[in-house]
Amino acid sequence: MAEQTSFTCASLNDLAQVTDYSFMDRLNADPEANASGKDHEPRQVFRGHYVPVTPTPIKDPEYVAHSKDLFRELGFADSMAQSADFVSLFSGDITPVPESMRKVGWACGYALSIYGTELVQQCPFQTGNGYGDGRAISVVEVVIEGQRWEMQLKGAGRTPYCRGADGRAVLRSSAREFLAQEHMHALGVPTSRSLSLYVSKTEKVRRPWYSGGSRSTEPDTVIAEPVAITTRVAPSFIRVGQLELFSRRARRNEHPHAMEELEKIVLHLIGTEYGDVIDHELDLPQKVLLLAREFRSRLTSLIANWIRVGYCQGNFNSDNCAAGGFTLDYGPFGFCEVFDPYYQPWTGGGNHFSFLNQPEAAHRNFHSFCSALRPLLEGNQDHLWQLDQIERAFPAHMQAQMEAMWAAKLGLDAFDAELFGELKTLMAQTPVDYTILFRELSEIPDDIGPLRKSFYRALDSEGSVEASMANEDRDGLEKRWSEWLRKWQSLVGVDSTSDSNAGPQGRREALAYQMKRVNPKYTLREWFVVPAYQQASKSHYAPLRQLQDVMTQPYAEQSNEVETAFYRLKPPELFNVGGVSYYNCSS
Repeated sequence: MAEQTSFTCASLNDLAQVTDYSFMDRLNADPEANASGKDHEPRQVFRGHYVPVTPTPIKDPEYVAHSKDLFRELGFADSMAQSADFVSLFSGDITPVPESMRKVGWACGYALSIYGTELVQQCPFQTGNGYGDGRAISVVEVVIEGQRWEMQLKGAGRTPYCRGADGRAVLRSSAREFLAQEHMHALGVPTSRSLSLYVSKTEKVRRPWYSGGSRSTEPDTVIAEPVAITTRVAPSFIRVGQLELFSRRARRNEHPHAMEELEKIVLHLIGTEYGDVIDHELDLPQKVLLLAREFRSRLTSLIANWIRVGYCQGNFNSDNCAAGGFTLDYGPFGFCEVFDPYYQPWTGGGNHFSFLNQPEAAHRNFHSFCSALRPLLEGNQDHLWQLDQIERAFPAHMQAQMEAMWAAKLGLDAFDAELFGELKTLMAQTPVDYTILFRELSEIPDDIGPLRKSFYRALDSEGSVEASMANEDRDGLEKRWSEWLRKWQSLVGVDSTSDSNAGPQGRREALAYQMKRVNPKYTLREWFVVPAYQQASKSHYAPLRQLQDVMTQPYAEQSNEVETAFYRLKPPELFNVGGVSYYNCSS
């Protein structure tokens, strides 16, 4: 249960009392921007940290859902989510806000590195000066009991970075992000948060997507979908790619204030995201080096947490990597069901961003992060050497985080490479459902019977489930599983040779409790999400809200009805179905 603050907010007038527009007030606006925010056509942006821009409201907005947990944390009354002024603001119309609130939002540019290689050709101008927030517009910053929150509308219309697109998000992708952010928070994974979700009753856009039951790799049809706006919340939305943009301009001396703008964005990042661990009295080089160390710690911990809960980002470019060390940009993400080291939900993602390759992808983003900081340390070889040492140590820190995570999932005091290696092989060969296997193991079974709940048996070369496998193969696998389980029982101290005076039942209960806090029971399977957003597109919101309730209690033993519906293997007929088993980046 989220903690209630002492601050109470029942209206936008209350919210106006805690606004603090630090990003716009302390950083530089694009000097070529229109102060009114009427800046909705694609163009190059050469300077400044942001462009003032007004959102484009969705037509006839209707309430879909809000995060009760986040509302409670912020001190917001639940009734606000359906009040006229709140709906107006968070569906894109910021004109009726109280006088003390700004009637213009802001969008930011950033650079793009894919797997550590900086690119500019994705920008329509081939310069890198047109890449950034094409449909995400921040509209307010608040400080509540010392905690800063920036509130950003996704799908709020065109900005100068829209690259010719319409600036809209559809209900399908908005619902996915809304559900995923709060699910990840409930899982204990650092993430941006979901505030609210509104859909237009009349406005639709056409998007490429999959026809029913399609097994096409790429979308094979175009459909009209309702537009929606989800509001995501974080201390800031500064990305590694933003630091890269200003670093590139500083390295190339692209304008007289380029180095100053790099320093400003880094100091703003430190103040909003790392102020509790980096003393503001330190000089700039000390701050930069501490920032690199702290981000390394957060990023390696984040990736280990992703893998702990089965999450795959799918497109972990530097522009999708939050410099605050949390999960950001829920586009082509997915949760691993059938265990596969190379699980990749996005058809365009490639193995380099697949499930167990995420530690290396993070390493590449950390390289981009450190490279972006280097101009601030130029002229001092000792500082540059220290930064290089911090970067070189990333793999060792990542490995330590991963080993600690695997040990925790297995209930071990220390990582056992041989035991884990055998398990990884068995999980892939059987194959198993990643979430169900570890949850059943958390029940401390006496034999492999309960583990069979996670077995998909065999997948053929097409990825579909076979009815059976050869008896000798099945028997051989089950024998290996039994042998593995006995080794595991011995290592965690619950086998028959354990000291009876140590209270074996108490040991089992304590171990089960410990493991169930690490291994969730419920995961956000795409085939749960699809019918929820399909029903929502018909104005039936109950399935989405039920899914939200279940997925914000992922470790809990819920009702029998919930367990029957949501704790089960993926049905065979849903394998290799476009939009369910995989999808492209269209949203």
